[in-house]
Amino acid sequence: MTVLVWDQIGERIYQTGLDRGVLYLDDGTAVPWNGLTSVEEESNSEIKEFYLNGVKFLQNAIPSDFSAKLKAFTYPEEFEAVNGVVEVEPGMFYHDQPLKSFNLSYRTKIGNDIDGIEHGYKIHLLYNLLANPDNYSFETIGKDAQPSEFSWALTGTPPAATGYRPTVHISIDSRKADPATLQLLEGILYGSDTSDPRFPTLDEVSGFFGSLGSLVIVDNGDGTWTAIDSSNDYITMLDDTTFQIDNADAEYIDATTYQITTTNP
Repeated sequence: MTVLVWDQIGERIYQTGLDRGVLYLDDGTAVPWNGLTSVEEESNSEIKEFYLNGVKFLQNAIPSDFSAKLKAFTYPEEFEAVNGVVEVEPGMFYHDQPLKSFNLSYRTKIGNDIDGIEHGYKIHLLYNLLANPDNYSFETIGKDAQPSEFSWALTGTPPAATGYRPTVHISIDSRKADPATLQLLEGILYGSDTSDPRFPTLDEVSGFFGSLGSLVIVDNGDGTWTAIDSSNDYITMLDDTTFQIDNADAEYIDATTYQITTTNP
């Protein structure tokens, strides 16, 4: 039999903080968002109740569409274009132009009573966003200068999610994710020594994390590729610089050239 135990050491979990914000534009531009202060996701889900002869006999939960409030003390110059501000000549801007869609990633911290806020983190990916700016004002400077905080109402168009309801928001928990797959995702989001940062598609991310037990082949887009073997079933290191891949899905193009692809477990 199992007896429940509360407040054990290491199980006092909390979430806090916001960092590593990155803005991704449709043209492939990726820039860090310094000054991001909060992302507050709003819930507009609804419980619909049905009554028969004055007695409730059914209730249905109607899921919500994504909406959130984004706040920041400042934002990247590249955000002006998606925020309806266009530079028509050097230093001259037209306001109230059409809004453009963008993608966003940021990280929240997970803490506990042993490691503090270094216990773990979640990476959040938001797809196909539009940001409608809230009202803002600038006031005369008093004894102390107070920075103005900008805010936007976020909405998004969800991409299809195979087997699930389409969603704008996905998150990756570092405590549960395969370390090699998490490192791969962070290299894509933040860039690496061999590739520029970019925003992956939902299918791409789902493929990474849904392929545990598989050999995952990633085209880095620069003539190189990465092989991930989370289960240690496919790749054997023969020495420090030489490896052998077994049981991979490969198609021979000629006697010395082949194309290797992700292998189903």
